[in-house]
Amino acid sequence: MNKIALSLGAFFAGLGIALGAFGAHALKQILSSEQLAVFETGVRYQMYHAFALLLVGIAYGFSPAPYFRRAAACFTVGIVLFSGSLYALTFLKMNGQVGLGGLGLITPIGGVFFILGWLTFLLGVWKHVK
Repeated sequence: MNKIALSLGAFFAGLGIALGAFGAHALKQILSSEQLAVFETGVRYQMYHAFALLLVGIAYGFSPAPYFRRAAACFTVGIVLFSGSLYALTFLKMNGQVGLGGLGLITPIGGVFFILGWLTFLLGVWKHVK
């Protein structure tokens, strides 16, 4: 599991760098400052949780607790739902659409997964790390 969490963390961090550069250079010319801020929020939270995945992978290497596996799953789902929905919202607005419609609820659900991931990680630390 730690190999998977470490790999996902590295993947999402690299992707976050690429998306951040894309936003800073290509999208800056196209998007309003408000739309660019939404995109940058997605990148920022993706990067935070890419590092969280790396942390979980390292912790799992020291203590293979199921809590760390669950935390990694929560962080991964959170990145896909939270950051992914913000990227989708940005690109839809860029193409003239107003929003995600009912899919706009995905963003806070992704945020809940981030919170659950941190709480699960905390439980793993308290129960399994000496």
